Amino acid sequence: MILAHLDLDAFFAAVEELEAPELKTKPLVVGGDPHGRGVVATANYVARRYGIHSAMSCAEALRRCPQAVFLRPRHRLYKEYSRAVWDTVREVVPTVERTGMDEGYLDVGEVAPDFARARVVAEAVQAAVRGATSLTCALGVASCKVVAKIASDRRKPGGLTVVPAGREAEFLAPFDVRRLPGVGPRAEERLRRAGIETIGDLAALTDDALRGLLPGKVGKVLRDRARGNDPRELELSSETVSISAEETFPRDVVEVERLQEELRRLSELVAERLAGQTGRTVTTKVRYPDFSIRSRSTSLPVGTDDAERIWELACACLDRALADRPGALRLVGVAVSGLEAHRQLELV
Repeated sequence: MILAHLDLDAFFAAVEELEAPELKTKPLVVGGDPHGRGVVATANYVARRYGIHSAMSCAEALRRCPQAVFLRPRHRLYKEYSRAVWDTVREVVPTVERTGMDEGYLDVGEVAPDFARARVVAEAVQAAVRGATSLTCALGVASCKVVAKIASDRRKPGGLTVVPAGREAEFLAPFDVRRLPGVGPRAEERLRRAGIETIGDLAALTDDALRGLLPGKVGKVLRDRARGNDPRELELSSETVSISAEETFPRDVVEVERLQEELRRLSELVAERLAGQTGRTVTTKVRYPDFSIRSRSTSLPVGTDDAERIWELACACLDRALADRPGALRLVGVAVSGLEAHRQLELV
């Protein structure tokens, strides 16, 4: 398994900076009332130089940096940017578990056979997000969730850390034990009283020592994670927003006729999977040898589930994609979205 954890850099603050570029050079805090009991939601990197961080009281943030600009959160705006980010991410890595507006896990192994390719895919994700939204993100790539999450925080903002299989425990060992997800304040206090300061110290605990500090299943889970063992899989939403099919070629394909033949087969698969639904938007996705993605869509006034019609529209979208960037392709895909239940007319 090869996973990536994606974390948008200072998301709320970064969006506010895009909306008002003059804020980029100023210490910016997004949160509550600094003269009341408000809490910092996030701060830009200028403000962080003053020691301001999320969950700090806004009053303390104001004390540390009297010249800071304070803005109330605009969640509707952030949701719009978040949606654009994750739509873009899914164009590169289709299978995603969102854990928040600004972070989530990607099944990179779905599109990359090894960690060398995974790095290329992660770089493509960063470039795609930056190109579509002007936002930056940090990624950690590893064999499991806990390592990927810690790795994503290692080189913020905008960094990329890849931890190949077999290097998990070595990578985790130097980090402070509080960095391990699941180690709360009480567990941290117990561990520090026992001289356990790093994740490596926790990983080295014997069964007897562990039982004395963190009894029950929680202790074993945390020690396993400290050793880089985390069997959790991605938790995927059951909501279906589109029906799609795609094919990765064993060799890059440049012949348009071959690509159109593949689109016909994929369109027939999508039509079968619609199973009583129709869709108004047909999208063709193409991936180039460098893992970059192009998607072109067209929408209908009335939904369709007809394979021939889906294929015709998919081919037209392919032509548009190749007109923008000619060349060989390593993948093509067809998707139908804007789904609704098929309604049959009743004879009267």
